[in-house]
Amino acid sequence: MVDRKSIDSNDNSRRNFIKTTALAAAGFMILPRHVLGGKGFLAPSDRLLVAGVGVGGKGESNLNNIHNGGKSEIAFLCDVDRRRASNSVKKYPRAKYYEDYREMLDKESKNIDGVVVSTPDHNHAMITMAAMQLGKAVYVEKPLSHDIYEARKMTEAAQRYQVVTQMGNQGSSGDGVRQLQEWCDAGVIGKVHTVYCWTDRPLWPQGITWPSINGEIPKELNWDLWLGSAPYKPFIDKLVPFNWRGWWDYGTGAIGDMGCHLVEPPFRVLGLDTPLDVQCSVGSIYEDEFKRGYYPDSCPPSSHIIMTFKKTNKTKGDLRLHWMDGGIKPGRPEELGANEPFGANGVLFEGTKGKMMCDVYGSNPRLLPLSRNQQVHTKQKIERVNGGVEGHYWQWAEAAIAGYGKIRLSSPFEIAGPLTETLLIANLAIRGTDVRTARAGGGFEYPGRDIKMIWDKEQLKVTNFDAVNAYIKREYRQGWSLGT
Repeated sequence: MVDRKSIDSNDNSRRNFIKTTALAAAGFMILPRHVLGGKGFLAPSDRLLVAGVGVGGKGESNLNNIHNGGKSEIAFLCDVDRRRASNSVKKYPRAKYYEDYREMLDKESKNIDGVVVSTPDHNHAMITMAAMQLGKAVYVEKPLSHDIYEARKMTEAAQRYQVVTQMGNQGSSGDGVRQLQEWCDAGVIGKVHTVYCWTDRPLWPQGITWPSINGEIPKELNWDLWLGSAPYKPFIDKLVPFNWRGWWDYGTGAIGDMGCHLVEPPFRVLGLDTPLDVQCSVGSIYEDEFKRGYYPDSCPPSSHIIMTFKKTNKTKGDLRLHWMDGGIKPGRPEELGANEPFGANGVLFEGTKGKMMCDVYGSNPRLLPLSRNQQVHTKQKIERVNGGVEGHYWQWAEAAIAGYGKIRLSSPFEIAGPLTETLLIANLAIRGTDVRTARAGGGFEYPGRDIKMIWDKEQLKVTNFDAVNAYIKREYRQGWSLGT
């Protein structure tokens, strides 16, 4: 800023005016808030300087939605794949581009207020931890992490570093989940005893073996950086940009992709914590008509998971929650008409006095039978998020500008962490079905199938089937670290 005490002539005034105008035209007048005034300080521009890590596809839409709120400047772009990043590079030509997030944070930390992480699941945690350790606000795409251990450490770190956090399950800011909560709070469906969540995912290959033929790495893709924390494997065609979701090294399967959108409504409405136990069955792919395929590197094509949650004041005893994917759905409720849509993705609450349901993101909340929606009227008691689902992005930016603890968020890590842990605990049951041991007389046994796995929240482990505990915390590839 110009020091008025130093202006002692018209020439000096003119020179300062020209200099200031030139800087503003070049886009350098928006300084990070912490540079201008420290923690909690509102910049004169009232805008957040944002760095995006993973800026193609969902990363691109995340940045656009955050920018559309009018409170953020997209100042830095970071992506290991220049093909995927091209649209963001065109839209934000003034943003400086990096390939490696470590280099960006090392060189630009003083010029960044918030970091948006939209990479594949396996790299969420270490990027987010690095940003939080620098005191940056973070917006992280769902699921929060790849591993249960990572989710717990990220939740603890957000509180320790006192940074503004948000997970990208935008339905948590929608009006729908708040309407469901008001119905439940008013006792409209009584005490809930059972919940069903279902999805048509996966929409990518699962239940397959790793291809034997290596692909040619595109020249625009830094394969080593894309792998990041994951074990080194040769590049295969079609893994990037989307099919990585079906491989355990990188993704978290259908429940990792959609669980944050579908399990979140009952989690919030009923006040749930991580489950007491989990059990599952999975769909099979057959190598031939007699032999079931064994593909431990890949998520199954479909699954049905049952989780038990401790009783809350909204439930009738301990709650059973069913997760179904791969096109599996619960039976049609009797209260739903024969031609009334049931949906490819949805949530059904069953209570002692009735039922209610919603679509993905908690949208289209409705009581069953549908005629009840014209008969039941409850008072709005829960504050809505400005902009609803889209407001989820704006809420994070405004909270980051205001400072830690000043604005209530829909999915801060204190909420998103336990939700993510829950989904990944469900994945332990899935992975347990592929644990096999050799039979003395030949062939294999699968001891993890058809058992109920008991979860110890404090010890962070399954107490009755130790084999799956290896998946709670994976070993990072050499050179990569969570930084805890």
